Amino acid sequence: MLNKSNFGHIRYLALMPDKPPESTPPVLHRSLLNRLRYKHLHMLVALGSSLNLHRASLSLAMSQPAATRILREIEDMFGCQLFERLPRGMRPTALGRSWCASEASLNSLDRCAEDLAARRQGGYGYLSIGTIMGSAPDLVMTAVARMKAQSPQLRLRIMGDTSDQILRLLDQRRIDLAIARRSPTADSSGYGFEELGNERLLLVVRSSHALARRRKLDWEELVRDWPWILQPATSPARIALDQLLQRLELPAPADIIECSSVYSMQQLVQLTDAVMLLSESALKDYLRMGLVRALPVCIDVPMAPFGILTRTDDAPTQEQQRFIALLRAQARGLAQAG
Repeated sequence: MLNKSNFGHIRYLALMPDKPPESTPPVLHRSLLNRLRYKHLHMLVALGSSLNLHRASLSLAMSQPAATRILREIEDMFGCQLFERLPRGMRPTALGRSWCASEASLNSLDRCAEDLAARRQGGYGYLSIGTIMGSAPDLVMTAVARMKAQSPQLRLRIMGDTSDQILRLLDQRRIDLAIARRSPTADSSGYGFEELGNERLLLVVRSSHALARRRKLDWEELVRDWPWILQPATSPARIALDQLLQRLELPAPADIIECSSVYSMQQLVQLTDAVMLLSESALKDYLRMGLVRALPVCIDVPMAPFGILTRTDDAPTQEQQRFIALLRAQARGLAQAG
């Protein structure tokens, strides 16, 4: 039976608004984030990169049914589809794209975990470096050797690639600093740049090549009559060559093997009759061993300088500061010796 007190209580509940006041903090997003796990974030990043469930499962070292189950868990949490299933592969929805972009944050978590693990095992920090191959032999490797001599238990990782790929690694926070060139097309406001030096370009052939015995060569014959091994069109060496040929009013070589790997280029030049354009520092060991011969042509178009690139939104760690100091000292020594 309802008495007067009961009735008043029911009336109060009936008059309450259907929705909570706007001042009440939302709990939906907190609940979602609490349910998301590390494996879910890894799956989103892997799918965003590969756009293929099979390739994503391989990159995460799991079976495809397990990957399918994890994706289903994620979409159940969100209550909507994050990827459209296509006949070949997948395509992220608008919401899926925003979550796939969490790669940089995930890499930061990975790096933090690696650093903590190293310190717990008696190590002294972690440093990951990206470098172009031209600066690696004389500058970066000497600084690395000195850094390890000072701190034997420091964990060091070195990743060599082209400038554009190294900048991508820096964006993704997979490396702490880069020794590379600034991209002329990318927004450089997020990076600090400190110039270290530059490279001289050489045109070389294998030591047994017919051109290796010539004392005089002209560019027109080289472009017209011989195959070439070149880095991609966006590389600084290729840009310098294009500028030189444009100034000489010569066309680009028609017979080209394009290769982004310096080591593959050095193997190819031994197996073909091609001429190859690379930096002197990248060719130093091959020249010393007599495997390649520099051709007597003048390449007077300079490349853009390389230097230290760091993220402006991150304060440098002790390890980064010490490595940068070693790089500066080595660069000064090379400049004085040159």
